[in-house]
This record gives sequence, C-alpha cells and structure tokens, in this order.
Amino acid sequence: MNHAPNLLALPEWLHLGATFVFAVTGAIAAIRRHYDVVGVFALALVTGVGGALLRDGLFLQKGPPVVLTDWRYLAVIAAGCAAGYLFGSRLDRFNLVFSGIDALGLAAYGVIGARLSLAAGLSVPAAIFVGVVNAAGGGALRDILTREEPLMFRPGQFYVLATATGTSLFVILVSQVGFAVEAAAWSGVAATFVLRVLAIHYDWRTSPLRWDATGEPGKPSA
Repeated sequence: MNHAPNLLALPEWLHLGATFVFAVTGAIAAIRRHYDVVGVFALALVTGVGGALLRDGLFLQKGPPVVLTDWRYLAVIAAGCAAGYLFGSRLDRFNLVFSGIDALGLAAYGVIGARLSLAAGLSVPAAIFVGVVNAAGGGALRDILTREEPLMFRPGQFYVLATATGTSLFVILVSQVGFAVEAAAWSGVAATFVLRVLAIHYDWRTSPLRWDATGEPGKPSA
C-alpha cells in the first residue's frame, strides 16, 4: 500500500517527474562514458533516487524506501534511460526546457525530503539538511561513481543554495509560522524554482573561498 500522498502533501506526479528528470541526467552521463545497459540503468537509478535512498535508509530509517516499495519509480527510471538514449544527443536543442524541468525537480525533492523529516520528528535544522540531501544527493553519488568531483562542491550557479533557500522557507512556514503543509510546500517549491531559474538566466554563481599569500582568508574570486 502506498501512503506517499499523505506524507508528501504534493502531487505524486511531481515526485515521479523529478525522479524521471534526474534519471535522464544519470543515463546521459553513463552513455557519454560508453557504459552498457547495466551501467546506464545503475547510474540512472543512483541519480534518480539516490537522494531518497540516503534520506530513507540513513536519516529516517523507517523501513523499506518508498522508491523501492512502489514499482512506478523503477519504471520511471527505465523510462529515463530510454529518453536519455533516444534524445540525449539532441539535448542542447531543449536545454532551456530541460533546465526548467530540472529546477522543478530539484525544488520538489528538497521539500519532499524536509516534509518527511518533519513527519519523522527531526529538528528544524535536520529537516532542512535532509531536504537538501534528498535533492542533491543523487547527483553527488553519480559524480562519485564516475570519479568526478561532485558538482555540488564546486563554485557554480546557485544549486544547493537554491534548494536550501526553498527548503528552509518550507520548514519555517510549517514549523514556526503555522502554514498549512500544502501551502508551505508550494511556497518552498516556488522559491527554489524561481531562484534556480534566475541563477541560470543571470548566471548567478558562488565564488571559491581562498587564502592570500600570508595564509589569511582572502577575498573570494569573481
């Protein structure tokens, strides 16, 4: 039996859609490395639901992860593999659309992770942290498995910061302000989505932290 709708307070298609988008990125990364069908599916699986597996298995520990008890997630990952194979080479033509869908998936995953964490009794900071892990964990695992420096650790367009902002807004609205869960969830999703899209459009980036020649903290580079 699937209890996800009550726990997530968001339409299931949004969670499944986020899984699909992240699975496509994992499949494309595997295909570009000339993996076989097993490798492509494995990397799509890790990218699509890796954050959720970390959330459920490491932090919440509330039985089998929902992504493994609901067959639709594995089906969506398989569909992501097929989409990555069929359309990955032409992704540049749809880059703007794909970036927007990716931003929506990121936003949904962050809020979903935080919502489940609050339902499990985690503290406010912990719920925010788990929400960010839920959103960015799959991509980090993908990079580690392919021996790449995790994208989330490198200076670049707001990604983790966008997720942390929307997730924090959701948690604060629910736990401190008393908003209804669904209204707070959509507020958090909107905040992450808008910030991420603006970061892509205006190329807002983080800067590396460095020491100067004396060993003292220096100014971040542009």
